[in-house]
Amino acid sequence: MSKTLTPALKEYFADLHVHVGRSGDGRPVKIAASTAMTLPRVLDECRRRKGIDLVAVVDSASPGVQGDMEALIASGELAPQPGGGLRYGDGPVLIPAVELEIAGEGRGPAHYLLYLPDLEAVRGVARFLLPRVTNLQLSTQRVRTRALELLRLAEDHGGVLVPAHAFTPHKGFYGACADRLADVFGEAAERIPAVELGLSADTAMADQVSELEGKTFLSSSDAHSLNRIAREYTALALAAPTFAELVLALRREAGRRVTANYGLDPRLGKYYRSACLECGAIAGQPPPAVACARCGSRKLVKGVLDRLAEITDRPAPASPPHRPPYIHQVPLEFVPGVGRRTLERLITACGSEMGVLHRASREQLTAAAGPAVAERILLARAGQLPVQAGGGGVYGRVEA
Repeated sequence: MSKTLTPALKEYFADLHVHVGRSGDGRPVKIAASTAMTLPRVLDECRRRKGIDLVAVVDSASPGVQGDMEALIASGELAPQPGGGLRYGDGPVLIPAVELEIAGEGRGPAHYLLYLPDLEAVRGVARFLLPRVTNLQLSTQRVRTRALELLRLAEDHGGVLVPAHAFTPHKGFYGACADRLADVFGEAAERIPAVELGLSADTAMADQVSELEGKTFLSSSDAHSLNRIAREYTALALAAPTFAELVLALRREAGRRVTANYGLDPRLGKYYRSACLECGAIAGQPPPAVACARCGSRKLVKGVLDRLAEITDRPAPASPPHRPPYIHQVPLEFVPGVGRRTLERLITACGSEMGVLHRASREQLTAAAGPAVAERILLARAGQLPVQAGGGGVYGRVEA
């Protein structure tokens, strides 16, 4: 649901990293994703429950997903928009996108997101990928090319490239591949308009790296199940929810911009701190952790906080004037006392998860879920719930 910022611009909520688990013909797409994550169900979840205005499905090059998009267009359920993107009835605009992996550059493989304007652009990208991947039907394939070529591929089809979950130890650009974008992209790094922060990083952490000063930050869910859609999301000032307007916002042109990042408290992320591969202990010492404080092992899954301590070139975060606020948020599924039935009552009373998280009054929350849960949701809004840090693939948790 949008709100007016100026006579020309409104605020829209966007989740720009969502996966599909199965295509309509029953074939796997993202193997790790829920089989309930079909394209129609993702779009319906955004419309009926989440209150998301733009959603990027990052498996759009999969032939099965292309077929699903074509079928929804043929039925009239998806309508191509003049500025790019496809409108799902009276609900969200689908931004076609592709997540891909590049290896052989830097220390390790990295994931990138290609945001594209329409189905024709998706088909063009798919033609390029077909001889360069093992199985185009499956999501996040490793591509036999270079990252710079992916950047050109996106631009040649009217799209943009964004590094995905940039700081995570598993295939994030800074977490796994390189210290600086220029190490891989050279001068072309200036053509990358944005980076996706990922679930274990926020603006203050990322602004310790000076080369990111000119980049727009995105917060997205990387959802593999319906309930995880919009656990992180971005608010955008746009004239309309279209691809062209999204690109203007990423580039901060014509007044279009990100107005806020809504994301997990980084401590709730599953890669916030380093974790020991031998005993499972999560680091509690000042970063960077180089050995396990419990057993002494040096075999660690490096956490985002610890990795940033290695690559930062600023003594303290320094946000540029264009940087919007990062609003720490506890998704409803993390709030103690919010089970499935309580969540249904809250959504029914408040219209959507966005309504619960942002707009519902204490009285509305109390009527739907009781005073204890209402108080926790209000504390979560204010960033005042106590959190135990996560790491090594284990989410942090809210302490009841």
